[in-house]
Parts: sequence; structure tokens; C-alpha cells
Amino acid sequence: MNAENKPLIIIKDLHKSFEDGEILKNISFTIREGDLASIIGPSGCGKSTFLRCINGIELMDSGSITIADVTLERAPGQVPDEKMLDTVHRMRAEVGMVFQSYNLFPHKTLLENVMLAPMVVKGKSRDEARELATKFIDKVGLSGFANRYPSTLSGGQSQRAAIARALAMNPRVMLYDEPTSALDPELVGEVLQVMKDLDAEGMTQIIVTHEMKFARDASDYIIFMDKGEIVEYEDGDILFEHPKNDRTKAFLRHFVNTNPEVAC
Repeated sequence: MNAENKPLIIIKDLHKSFEDGEILKNISFTIREGDLASIIGPSGCGKSTFLRCINGIELMDSGSITIADVTLERAPGQVPDEKMLDTVHRMRAEVGMVFQSYNLFPHKTLLENVMLAPMVVKGKSRDEARELATKFIDKVGLSGFANRYPSTLSGGQSQRAAIARALAMNPRVMLYDEPTSALDPELVGEVLQVMKDLDAEGMTQIIVTHEMKFARDASDYIIFMDKGEIVEYEDGDILFEHPKNDRTKAFLRHFVNTNPEVAC
């Protein structure tokens, strides 16, 4: 944990509802620059919706989100206007996001996939985009695959390519929504290693994951969510060894019983 670093992400009183009810209830927390936070919790508890609100894919109903000094605020019942949507756009420019599915364009090579967003969104020239793409393809360990098409890549390689594509936009924050959930078990480690490498380089990251051992070993802190609320927010070792809430205890007990290595 980088206690001397300034807060990069500040969430206050975030609420989000859909037609079937309230999904996020009064979410608040702060993440410092360079920290890695894992969000854990049962399926359907609001983890993915929370990430989508941070990235502006979903607009929160009320609350505030600050990322790299860009602050989005919304009062209950406030109708989004042009100023609010412009703030969403500026905030999203600071954030890279990686989803469960890789969403690579099948008719473009790996290099072309990573080059595309810097050219279209950032206005980079083709040569500039190629240089950026090559840099980040190498960073995720795929330098020998730049001219390959997605259909020839393994799931782990495809997900690392998706990370390279997000990094090419030069984000201050990386968000991951269950990035290993669609991978065969033997491919999970190579994707998690990229996140560990980025953490070592000082990238601020938030990861929704069911990889409990990774969450415990790699996270500066862990956020346990249930029923749309943050139940506990603690250092990984402390949360695993001394959970305070009964819901946290029950959730972790399930994983320790089925995955004994998590308790190590």
C-alpha cells in the first residue's frame, strides 16, 4: 500500500438502480495512486455494475466519482445534461477497462487491434499508433504475435491483447471485470502476471475477481461487496485472517473449503 501517494479515485455515496431494484447502495471508498484493489463478493452483488459506473458506461443515479482530479457529481433525480456528459467523457479518458470477453476485431491483426483506438480516439498518426501498440504488445509478452489474427490466439493471449489495447490509451487507472473467468485454468496465471507486473510499475488497478489467492497475495486492499453494499474494506491478509462481518466470513469460508491454498 502506497500510504504516501495521493488519492487517485474517490467514490462518495454512489447509488445505482435498475427497473428490478437498487443495485448499488451508498458506495464510498478511496484508492491511492499506484494501489491495486480487488473487489470480491457473490455473483449478482453489483461488482460489475460498480466498475461500469466508475468507467461511465453506466451513469450513476446519484453520488460523486473523482478520478485523476476529474469529478462527476449527480444529485438524486438530476437529468443528465451536456456538461455532465462532457465530464463523463473526460473521466473515461483516464480509465482503461478489460472485460470478461476480449472483443478483439477478428479481421484485424493483434497489432491493428491495439493501434485502432489511439488513432480513432486520440488522433494519433499511424506511425505513432504503431509505436504505442508495439510497446504495449511487448509489455504483455506478445511481441512475437503482433501480426497474428485473434482466431489464432489462445484465450490467455487474447486477454493479454485486450490489456495491451487498453494500455495503449495511456490510462491513469485500469479496471478489470472478471478478466480470467472465461479462461481455461492453465491460462489464468499468465493474465494475472500482467496485472502483477503493472502493479510493480505503479499502475492503479481495480479488479473484480473470483481468484481469491491472487486477491490475497497481490492486493493492497480488498473490497468485499454483498447485496449492493461494501461490507468490508481491508488489507488482504487482515480480511482473510480476521473478517469482521458474518457475511464476509461465510463467503470466505466457502472459498477456503473448496480451495485450501487460499488459506495459506
